Amino acid sequence: MQQIIKSDNIIEDIEKAVRSINYDKLYLLTDQNTVINCYPLIEKSRIIQEAVNISIPADDTNKTVENLCKVWRVLTEKGATRHSLLINLGGGMVTDLGGFAAATFKRGIKYINIPTTLLGAVDAAVGGKTGINFEGYKNEIGSFYPADYVIISTDFFHSLGHKGILSGYAEMIKHALIHSESDLQEILSFPLNDIDYSRLNELVFRSVGIKREIVEKDPFEKNIRKALNLGHTTAHAFESFAISKSSPILHGYAVAWGIIVELYLSHRLCGFPKDKLQETVRFIQQNYGAFDITCDNYEQLYEITGHDKKNQGGIINFTLLSDTGTVQIDQTADKELFFEALDFYRDSVGL
Repeated sequence: MQQIIKSDNIIEDIEKAVRSINYDKLYLLTDQNTVINCYPLIEKSRIIQEAVNISIPADDTNKTVENLCKVWRVLTEKGATRHSLLINLGGGMVTDLGGFAAATFKRGIKYINIPTTLLGAVDAAVGGKTGINFEGYKNEIGSFYPADYVIISTDFFHSLGHKGILSGYAEMIKHALIHSESDLQEILSFPLNDIDYSRLNELVFRSVGIKREIVEKDPFEKNIRKALNLGHTTAHAFESFAISKSSPILHGYAVAWGIIVELYLSHRLCGFPKDKLQETVRFIQQNYGAFDITCDNYEQLYEITGHDKKNQGGIINFTLLSDTGTVQIDQTADKELFFEALDFYRDSVGL
């Protein structure tokens, strides 16, 4: 069972977690940003000082098989065994790639995630999904392989820019939508332009709790875990499209824009209330701006959704809502309705 630690003392909690695991050698994975901005917060730990450091380039475009091979190579050259332990210090790219490296090296070694972004804390680091991008498709190769511990400390979030906070906050909007009306109202009323980090800390752990509760019921995404895919079929299409244009976008922003599309589908197919649709869309439009697409891009976006892992038998699968907290998994929309939803998105964000 994955253990999630709400850390008030990051060094103390890392050392406690590491000491609870039987291991022979310790390795630390960072990217070029986290080694500068986040490693200094833990470098005084004697245990961390003993770790073999592995660093890869930053941002999601580097979540590649080449960098995965680099991690495997260092583990091999530095004598890692099936009893070794890997610590992933970074955002979703690091925890996704590092988790997959741990899942596959020697058929699986233990690992700990220390998310350094809000997005990583509320999404990628929790739940055991690992993987890399491949041939232009988001998270195309991967496995379910949970970390032994996820240690969450908001100390790292102070180094994030406003966009970094917003990127993680989109997943919190999603968690609130699939959970309850009271959670949604709290999330939509939080002042993102004047952040109270103490209050954000409480919202983060409530959001993580929603995800953990769902994952524990359905660890391999056979049923209710699909609730966590709200907004993501479209979001992954937006991300893959942006990568194809050599203009990658932040995952959380893609999720926010994907939520607009899929709440519209929810309204049309499942009766999601129009007032809640408009309220949520207004919040996203005010805070996230727009991802610029035109009608000419619709066919390519539709084609990309055909590669989504949730699909079966060539039918595009969506997670939708009939109301806040009432999830409808395994929903389908034809091309015409998907294009209609993209029209709604473009109208909503002012394109």
